Amino acid sequence: MTSPTIFRTVAEMRDQVADWRGQGLRIGLVPTMGGLHDGHMTLVRNALEKTDRVITTIFVNPTQFGAGEDLDSYPRTEAKDSEMIGAVGGQAVFIPSVREMYPEGFSTRVVVDGLTTVLCGASRPGHFDGVSQVVTKLLNQAGADMAFFGEKDWQQLAVIRRLARDLDIATEIAGVPTVRDEYGLALSSRNGYLSGAQIDIARQFNVVLKKAAYDIATGGFASEICAAAGDKLLSLGFEKIDYIECRDAISLETVERVDLTSCRIFGAAYLGRARLIDNHLVV
Repeated sequence: MTSPTIFRTVAEMRDQVADWRGQGLRIGLVPTMGGLHDGHMTLVRNALEKTDRVITTIFVNPTQFGAGEDLDSYPRTEAKDSEMIGAVGGQAVFIPSVREMYPEGFSTRVVVDGLTTVLCGASRPGHFDGVSQVVTKLLNQAGADMAFFGEKDWQQLAVIRRLARDLDIATEIAGVPTVRDEYGLALSSRNGYLSGAQIDIARQFNVVLKKAAYDIATGGFASEICAAAGDKLLSLGFEKIDYIECRDAISLETVERVDLTSCRIFGAAYLGRARLIDNHLVV
């Protein structure tokens, strides 16, 4: 196993990218906040299949956390993360400081209207402004040919695709299917907050959402089915439902009855210290 090169500054990363470009190599980018698991490694593997050199970024971005959220307790496992990246063949890791990303006097925001005011955007005001800000910076800093994001965070993927399109960012945004454990639970850094008993409850999230997606796809009214799914999750031990909604896969507009347009069911729910999210294709 070869240890990946670690960059701490934008200048270091850009120098390496320029060298790779000079060799005619294609560059892949995998933005993360660290606390890596096999879902992240799947992103790196996908990037390695489609590009010649892959940079994984590790940055716990403070601008996407709201008051009372888990910024301070979010997993920070830099050495372990770098080792995991090297083990699957990732060539480089960009681990900037907050000051490197947001130097003194930084005052620019990136706001994607519409897509960021629903679902997680409604319950976490400002979250997607922070996501849009940091991802725009990372895309510009790396200048990669492709950037890879997991479909578990489908709303985030939709926002990033929109900002890349609207701002004429040349990097291709690639979605990678959600990685799940053997029982269907979507892998997440925040799963580490859960006890063994809570993990058993959390594994029902995917089951309930898949059943709701089937019922909507076969002609049911989405609002009724989503409400029933929320009640089911509460009965299983979830403590609070943030939302369960059926929405268009691209515009994120509400869907009540399915037609020929692709739509997905989205869910967010609280269990212990964890806020879990997931989504499934309806049609």
